Amino acid sequence: MTRLNDFSLFNAKAVAMAAERYGTPLYVYDEAVILERCRECVDMPHAFGLTVRYAMKANSNRTLLKIITDAGLNLDASSLNEAIRANIAGVPYDRIMLTTQEVYSGSEIRKLEELLLKGMQYNACSIRQLKLVSDFAAANDIDVGIRIHPGVGSGESATRNTGDDYSCFGIHLSDLAEVQAFAEAKGMKFRHIHVHIGSGADTKMWRKNIDLELSIIEQNFPDADTVSFGGGLKEARMPGEYAADVPLLGSYAKMQIEEFRNRTGRKLKMEIEPGTYITANSGYAVTRLLDKKRTFRTDFIVTDGGMEINVRPLLYGSRHPIYIVSSDGSRVISSEFDTNKHDFEAVVAGKCCESGDCQTLDMDGHAVPRAMAEPEVGDLIIIGGVGAYCSSMSPYNYNSHPQAPEVLFTEKGELELIRRRQTLEQMLENEL
Repeated sequence: MTRLNDFSLFNAKAVAMAAERYGTPLYVYDEAVILERCRECVDMPHAFGLTVRYAMKANSNRTLLKIITDAGLNLDASSLNEAIRANIAGVPYDRIMLTTQEVYSGSEIRKLEELLLKGMQYNACSIRQLKLVSDFAAANDIDVGIRIHPGVGSGESATRNTGDDYSCFGIHLSDLAEVQAFAEAKGMKFRHIHVHIGSGADTKMWRKNIDLELSIIEQNFPDADTVSFGGGLKEARMPGEYAADVPLLGSYAKMQIEEFRNRTGRKLKMEIEPGTYITANSGYAVTRLLDKKRTFRTDFIVTDGGMEINVRPLLYGSRHPIYIVSSDGSRVISSEFDTNKHDFEAVVAGKCCESGDCQTLDMDGHAVPRAMAEPEVGDLIIIGGVGAYCSSMSPYNYNSHPQAPEVLFTEKGELELIRRRQTLEQMLENEL
């Protein structure tokens, strides 16, 4: 059943307590939401086996990595440093797949080889990557996966479409003949085939990706035993948005993989790589209202956290729910899910010296007022849906603002600091 997103500020008093205890701005993550999403993905229907890899670039805090991997997920890393970081967090290398744009040489390629010997899996995303690792892989009987560029993709914006001809992820279908000839000469076999079409892909495109990838495998990869459909499972952040129906997508993939077996006699294990779906709606950016301003046409509310804690509206025109909570946490003053109509409309702005530092931007970068109950200075302004691609991606030292702390609201109802606020000294420590 497709779920319509609904907001229940998990505990307004806990949010206010976190703000009082650790200051604003800060991130608060709801552990129960993360675990629910993990269970949904692990329980996804499948035919001949399923591995769920969390795309750790969405949020790589070590506490969250431990929660997610303890729930049964493996990891998808996008850089060598991410893989090392995950291992420092306690994740064995044999539970990590590296799929990256990086091309290694010198000490970096020696590090890659070291981690491959420890069991880390590697997806070649270009012919050059494949050639650089081929001799080592062949000599050590290591299977190398391959990421295919399918030429078609989907995403919530053009910049999150990773499969069409305007993105450069993976080895394009037109280069497969060269790749196969090279692999045959080196005695390599491709058993893990991967295609990722984009972030927030719609359900129809996700199903088409399943069909396309199975067709590519049937025609080109006789040794493949694992098919990865990538990530991009859509999450619903705003009212009226619908999240991906994971059981339905799993049932479709299961049916198509079983039909593939009936045609070819080959059983394929399935992999998926959700990131946003696992953590996005667990996260809240808690800010405090600093000021109220007005131009001839527009009201602004200025908070102490903006683009440096959530850059997604500026990058993508992404929409996030906004909630106003009294400073003591005793009541939710305004919510995107209110049935009441509000006459007050305002642009939610941050404190950075940047016209684009707004949480209410459209796809063209224009500030768009949002209807809400009128807040007062000191109220908490909370941005929802920030558990993915916010803490891990935002330009937190712009205007010399420190990196915000992260707090976990545990299943037991406790607040646990999982990253301290950065200090000015830490911000400057590498400058000479």
